[in-house]
Amino acid sequence: MILGLEKIEVSALLRTNGIFQYITGLPSFPNPVTLRRFLLRAAPTLLPQLRRVHDELRRGFLQYPHARSSFWIDCDSTTHTLYGHQEGVVKGYNPAHRGKKGYHPLVVTEAHLGDCLGGALRPGNVASAKGIVELLETIFSFLPNHQRLRLRADAGFYDGDFVGFLKKNHCEFTIVAHITAPVREKLSGLRFSRATAEFSVSEFHYQPHTWKTKERFVVLRRELPDEPKEAQTTLFTLDRYAYSVIVTNLDLEAYSVFQFYQDRSAMERIIRTLKEDYPFGDAPTNSFVANALYAELSLLAYNVMTWFKRLCLPDDWQSFTLPTIRHRLLMIPGEFVKSLNIPTLRFPRNSLYQDTFYHVQAKIKKLVPLN
Repeated sequence: MILGLEKIEVSALLRTNGIFQYITGLPSFPNPVTLRRFLLRAAPTLLPQLRRVHDELRRGFLQYPHARSSFWIDCDSTTHTLYGHQEGVVKGYNPAHRGKKGYHPLVVTEAHLGDCLGGALRPGNVASAKGIVELLETIFSFLPNHQRLRLRADAGFYDGDFVGFLKKNHCEFTIVAHITAPVREKLSGLRFSRATAEFSVSEFHYQPHTWKTKERFVVLRRELPDEPKEAQTTLFTLDRYAYSVIVTNLDLEAYSVFQFYQDRSAMERIIRTLKEDYPFGDAPTNSFVANALYAELSLLAYNVMTWFKRLCLPDDWQSFTLPTIRHRLLMIPGEFVKSLNIPTLRFPRNSLYQDTFYHVQAKIKKLVPLN
């Protein structure tokens, strides 16, 4: 996957690559049929085992090379359109390709580091928040104790039981609220204070139906420009204003709550990276469990590259995408020779990035194994 051969059929190219087989210690590389049979047969047993190992790696790398005092957790779901009759590929919420079938994966990331804390492949017709509590229970179990936790999520996760779960686990949150009729009534009677030249803010406390407690709701208001209604894109408008509402337990000023939530935009880039640079959400088989194993492998590949970038690459390489790193570092031309029976990799004299390669090699040698 990291080499860009994420399609099982394309990975057959490695069958003729003796250097790859030598470096990985493989006597040979399996053909596509063998790989697909492996996914189908091993998935029920291997998937939970792989997730446990992956979580242990997450636990170690979240604190490596030094401990952290807080974690910002971002939750989101995405749609992955597919064509075929694979198990779980059904019609559901798919705004980019309305009426098309696909999967509806769930992803949880850490904002500071960019690590993927967890993910799950789901059928295309499930709700956005389906499975989020179970996934977060696992994540909370491997996060270090006594750390400050903050969570951000869109309106798909606006649910009283979910909010209660977060409060029980001492997790602060900002979740976009649904603009229901009672919330609209609240908005019409609020007094707003100017936060910037463009935005005003207010807040109120409200207990939605079926929720167990009252919660704090903060409101951001923006005056609409004088343009046709067809050109106005917003969640909710009332009179001449557009409103955004967030439910939160953060001890911050109302406008600071919205600023904190807006930083969640990095989550969109991570999801786009998972779908474009890694095969997250693809369906190499007709079995849902086998495809879920493939999805977990793609999340592991993403994290391996994220940890590699953070711990081994120079600072000016941190923003590079996987294709760029692959082109400049992982697939640069070289010659693998034996000198005094010692395998040695040699580069052409004019190789552009061999200094970076040696820098990375030195960094790897200095890494301390995880406990």
